[in-house]
Amino acid sequence: MKTEVFIDTPFITLGQLLKEENVISSGGQAKWFLKEVSVMVNEEHDDRRGRKLYPDDIVNVPEIGTFIVKAK
Repeated sequence: MKTEVFIDTPFITLGQLLKEENVISSGGQAKWFLKEVSVMVNEEHDDRRGRKLYPDDIVNVPEIGTFIVKAK
């Protein structure tokens, strides 16, 4: 399942995206979640909750879905 995530800022962090898309329930869970789950950003493993995501970046969360960052 591919989901488009629209942002009205220049970027969104990986932790913010996970919270906004209800993958995690709070920002504090991002660090733990990213250590336990192999999240891919543009086909590369990334576990940094502060990773900046820009329009056209693709985030794949196993068993959850794929998120494509888009500008509004």
